[in-house]
Amino acid sequence: MIKEKVQTYFEGLQSRITTALEVFDGKAKFIEDAWVRAEGGGGNTRIITNGDVFEKGGVAFSAVHGRLPEKMATKMNVAASNFFATGVSLVLHPQSPMIPTVHCNYRYFEQYDSDGTLTQQWFGGGADLTPYYPTLEDAQHFHRIHKTVCDRFDPTFYPKYKAQCDAYFYLPHRNETRGIGGIFFDYVRDAPGQTFEFVKACGDAFLDAYLPIAERHRGESYTEPEKNFQRVRRGRYVEFNLVYDRGTTFGLETNGRTESILMSLPPEAAWVYNFTPEAGSRESELSKFLKPHDWLELQGIV
Repeated sequence: MIKEKVQTYFEGLQSRITTALEVFDGKAKFIEDAWVRAEGGGGNTRIITNGDVFEKGGVAFSAVHGRLPEKMATKMNVAASNFFATGVSLVLHPQSPMIPTVHCNYRYFEQYDSDGTLTQQWFGGGADLTPYYPTLEDAQHFHRIHKTVCDRFDPTFYPKYKAQCDAYFYLPHRNETRGIGGIFFDYVRDAPGQTFEFVKACGDAFLDAYLPIAERHRGESYTEPEKNFQRVRRGRYVEFNLVYDRGTTFGLETNGRTESILMSLPPEAAWVYNFTPEAGSRESELSKFLKPHDWLELQGIV
């Protein structure tokens, strides 16, 4: 069955990514927290803290099953019947404000009727980059890697999934995107076998999309005011995850493990009343990046 293959792939992806991140950080190691969900299934959450590169990061795997609660079923516009869901999700918050925060998540969902017959299945996921001191080079690298993967399967995927990412990772109360985007898709029901191959290719591309960016900036110095700016911008990240993120909602409303669901939150964040960067400062340049752009065609940000 496809769900066993998907689950096995996600477990392996978690291990490959955490191994590579430990080598890249060079100091900190992931701690592993295996957990069991009372209603069915469980997962494995791996957390890295206080490293040379990563101030806090989490890479989580889960495979859960049971009955979908009425409230969650209504939100998803499906029946409140039995379900199975598996996925891998990660968020990395670097020490340096010169290195972007990154998020990546891929998931698979099945639902069954009262006889246990499969009634629907779908994939979702994507990856997005949230810089504090952004560069066009970084944005183009991250998008180029994902476009290359998308183009291997369908030339319409990248423009479609990039647009969906821009729309999803948007804070309407701030009138800005969370970062410079990436790709995002959800409820992809067609051709599950082919879609699974696409999801694998996306998951396998994560390290190539992110680590060269982190390597480019890991040796750059920064000041305490720049670290404070990172804390303020992390506050926006928290706002999105707690107010709008579907994964957070799904996990909490299906009685998932709270610590694992909220691993995406940074260790330090700040909310400064009416915060406005000084005109002409590097901090003020960020706002130019926090809107949809055709990154691969841009010659510069104005």
